[in-house]
Amino acid sequence: MDRVAVTFNAGSSSLKVGVFRLKDGRALRLGGGVATLGDQSRFTLRSSYGDETVDLPSGTAIDARLVSQVVDCIVRRGFDPVIAGHRIVHGGQVFDGPVLLEPKVVLRMKDLTHLAPVHLPPALAIVRAVRSAYPDIPQTASFDTAFHSSQSSLAARLAIPRELHDAGVRRYGFHGLSYKYVAGELRKHDPDLAAGRVICAHLGSGASLCGMVDGVSIDTSMSFSPLDGIPMSTRPGSLDPGAVVHLLRNNFHDADRLEDFLYHRCGLLGVSGKSGDVRVLLQDFHPASREALDLFCFRIAGEIGRLAVSLGGVDAVVFTAGIGEHQPEIRTGVAHHLTWLGLSLSEPANKMNATVISARESEIVALVIPTDEEQVIADEAIEVISRHRL
Repeated sequence: MDRVAVTFNAGSSSLKVGVFRLKDGRALRLGGGVATLGDQSRFTLRSSYGDETVDLPSGTAIDARLVSQVVDCIVRRGFDPVIAGHRIVHGGQVFDGPVLLEPKVVLRMKDLTHLAPVHLPPALAIVRAVRSAYPDIPQTASFDTAFHSSQSSLAARLAIPRELHDAGVRRYGFHGLSYKYVAGELRKHDPDLAAGRVICAHLGSGASLCGMVDGVSIDTSMSFSPLDGIPMSTRPGSLDPGAVVHLLRNNFHDADRLEDFLYHRCGLLGVSGKSGDVRVLLQDFHPASREALDLFCFRIAGEIGRLAVSLGGVDAVVFTAGIGEHQPEIRTGVAHHLTWLGLSLSEPANKMNATVISARESEIVALVIPTDEEQVIADEAIEVISRHRL
């Protein structure tokens, strides 16, 4: 059987799983799958050995039973799981790199739940489930916030009293695993360009941008929480604090209801009134759907302009994640607002989702680089396990 690392990326209603063969200290992707939870719960594993789908009981939750069913599916395909790696959205000011999930580390992670109340509980549930079902498998954690720990104190500060900043109310940034992967891939593609001033746009249902110099995070659009920055599928992005106070006083009378509203009913869904899925909106010609897409592109371009200030200029813009990699119309919409910055796209290359999509005359290189957060989780898991075995 192939000895493999299994990676877990927990969402509120799904669980992304990656399978990586371990060879010569490297993690080689063999396949992966997604467990969708709810009324039509199932797990589908796709690999070079063939596909397998497991129907899960209706209403399946993220627990030890789910993990056992998912891992059993992996074992039936001839894999021997020996490492489990987890994506953890928030590491606070405690974790600035991947760690071995020892009991004392898990306890420290629990103390950070108040910083990411939507994202951390499902991830911690998976950690507990793996430990319950497979107690002998070492587990590691990779933190989305860790990549941004390189940012200056100025970039990390909010304009609030110092004691609140010191207590952890500050800018953190997210999607760090994606940015780390893209920075590495850009370095392979063009080392000189990667050493320069690069703005990466991670555009998925959750979306953010990061300004990097030589692959190091300098500034990013998300701040204290994954709600900030540009509009997303169902999240508003930057929102006047006065509007939040207004909503709390007049529309929502407790923080839980307001939190649910901000995470699940705003963004593209809120503006269009139809969907938070860019693919759906691109096929819909109602004015509200068009306005949602126009706002999305406008705010992305505006954030690129802000990050260019943080970097002192920009040499390249990289589009990644589901929308960034597969939706030429969105990239065109963003570029339309950035002609003043010297960005122009090659229409044929953009339509083909080519790696380099900028026009020959463009002063800024534009690229499309697919991301792979699970590869980073697997690589960091091997790094952590190797370090602890020395």
